Amino acid sequence: MNLNGIKAIYMFEMTRAWRTVFQSLISPVISTSLYFVVFGSAIGSRITEVEGVSYGSFIVPGLIMLSLMTQSVSNASFGIFFPKFTGTIYEILSAPISYLEITIGYVGAAATKSLIVGLVILATAGLFVPIEIAHPGWMILFLVLTSLTFSLFGFLIGIWADNFEKLQIIPLLVVTPLVFLGGSFYSVNMLPEIWQKITLLNPVLYLVSGFRWSFYEIADVEVSTSLSMICVFLMVCIFLVWRIFKTGYKLKQ
Repeated sequence: MNLNGIKAIYMFEMTRAWRTVFQSLISPVISTSLYFVVFGSAIGSRITEVEGVSYGSFIVPGLIMLSLMTQSVSNASFGIFFPKFTGTIYEILSAPISYLEITIGYVGAAATKSLIVGLVILATAGLFVPIEIAHPGWMILFLVLTSLTFSLFGFLIGIWADNFEKLQIIPLLVVTPLVFLGGSFYSVNMLPEIWQKITLLNPVLYLVSGFRWSFYEIADVEVSTSLSMICVFLMVCIFLVWRIFKTGYKLKQ
């Protein structure tokens, strides 16, 4: 294992994040604060509690998941896309470092940045509403698995994208809508029965549900099911990354 190669990629990506700290850290915090103002105040005044939890506190796990997923995809996709765009990807591919080590460097940095953002947003949420974390260990587990999985997903998007427009299509038109429709700001039990069944087809629901359970011990689906879903998604992303490097898709052209 070429640890120096992994460290070089990892530190380069982390340094780039600190150079753009407003976009990487401050912007998500401001967006989260606005969500609390809009959803917490406007909707919270009409929906005081959801399953025994105040509405402001109820939406905290959903807001964290929203930021975690979007930041993971954005960080990882741009991290690998930019070397492709500038042509320096060939220097990385010809360096004495394996495909696994390249992936660990880029995905590890993206996941780390997303985790930092998630924890900062959690601290920011504590300034607005009271937060209780019933299972801190499970909360950390869901944070780590989600950030790793969606960083791998973003890595795939960065390899697939040919231009900046494609780079934004999946996060804007797929990831964000799925998070909003995945029970981030409401309980599935509040929906009509037919929509409850349709919502169960949304994979993000399982992630938000499991993460919310680690806070308040309330969930729309079984926690074991949530954990299984994210593990399956993680395995699929790992397999696709392996296939891409094995075939050279979008990398050796």
